Amino acid sequence: MLIDWYELNVIAIIIGGLLYMVYGGIYYSVRLSGDKHPDKKQNEAQGPMKYIFSVVVAFISSFIMAVLVQATGSEGIGAGMLIGFMVGAVITLVYMKNRLFGLMTNQSFIIAFGDHLVIFTLLGALHGFMLS
Repeated sequence: MLIDWYELNVIAIIIGGLLYMVYGGIYYSVRLSGDKHPDKKQNEAQGPMKYIFSVVVAFISSFIMAVLVQATGSEGIGAGMLIGFMVGAVITLVYMKNRLFGLMTNQSFIIAFGDHLVIFTLLGALHGFMLS
């Protein structure tokens, strides 16, 4: 598995970061709106740092997906989706373990599960498409 760092598609990485931010903004505004999540304000970080960190995570996630899709030679939407789905599934398993040990609520698990499984599948599809 060799990675050609110069062949990474920078435009796809930028689009993927933006996709992650737009999807996250929509997903979390819908999932966390209203009084559905009573401990939200109690556990929420204060100030702009959470938004800055979210932007950085979006671009790092897009970069990592670009590397994985290229390293596996997953050309095309379907192959990219498979790689993205597998990454999302691994992240979901980590959250499931945390849930089983009582480190997060069922509602928090469902929110994280849906978010990561979908966004990494979308990022994989994007990078697979842009690789082909």
